[in-house]
Amino acid sequence: MPIERDLRGYGRARPDIVWPNGARVAVSLVVNFEEGAELAVEQGDAETERYGEVASTSPPGVRDLVQEQVFDYGMRAGLWRFLDAFADADVRSTFMMCGRAVERVPELARAVIEAGHEPAVHGWRWLPHARYGDAETERRDIERTRDVIARATGVTPVGFMTRGSQSAWTRDILIDLGFAYDSNALDDDLPYWSRSPHGSMLILPCGFDTNDMKFFHPNGFVQPDDFSGYVSAAVATLIEEAERGRSAMLSIGFHLRICGRPARFRAVKAILAELARLEGRVWVATRVDIANHFRGAASERRT
Repeated sequence: MPIERDLRGYGRARPDIVWPNGARVAVSLVVNFEEGAELAVEQGDAETERYGEVASTSPPGVRDLVQEQVFDYGMRAGLWRFLDAFADADVRSTFMMCGRAVERVPELARAVIEAGHEPAVHGWRWLPHARYGDAETERRDIERTRDVIARATGVTPVGFMTRGSQSAWTRDILIDLGFAYDSNALDDDLPYWSRSPHGSMLILPCGFDTNDMKFFHPNGFVQPDDFSGYVSAAVATLIEEAERGRSAMLSIGFHLRICGRPARFRAVKAILAELARLEGRVWVATRVDIANHFRGAASERRT
């Protein structure tokens, strides 16, 4: 069933959410685990993924080793920088995992979860779910991704987000499969409920502006301070609003092959340092923990 567009949201009647540490701003660190799931002639695709550090110069049907290596760096080197930095900062994040990537390097996916992070479904391949022409094929790939992650890590993911847009059926499929939350939304600063004849789905919005993908945008970030400064400004605004009683959550997005690079990783370190400085004024948590707390707080308000 098509998703009905909602231009009103909460309006002035926003829920009064206080996060577990007493803060009114929840911060979700999200890392994409998708390298090896992108379009590649090496995988039998007709062409190579063209969005990246550099645009692929190979014609369709010709393998592009350079573009593959740009992606490979994320798993080979970037992943360990993130895991070490998160451990040093004592924070937990959500890793959006593509099923094909996990299938290729299950031991790396397992290392992520053993470090205390949350796995979530990011599609079988690094492709928009809007491309699915039927619900049955999409459902099969979501189930396959969930099961591959569960086998590799020992944890069954309960969250979902696809690259780009979801399909008209995605959310209903997630409801039927019992997912706890869907993050395919850019339209609010707080979780909210989406309802359909299939039931209700808790939506945890993301933000593409506070995302390192903007290093690959021609009008985006260039220096590490561009990204960390932008994120700091977002957090500062939400804290100012929190002081007036307005609760919020903020998603900060990373990619292993983007901010996993040495220069751009300075932005990650700066963001973690800023979040540590704001301890008590923000709550840094996995998306499943944010979803569970929001769901519990909503239940309390109804009783």
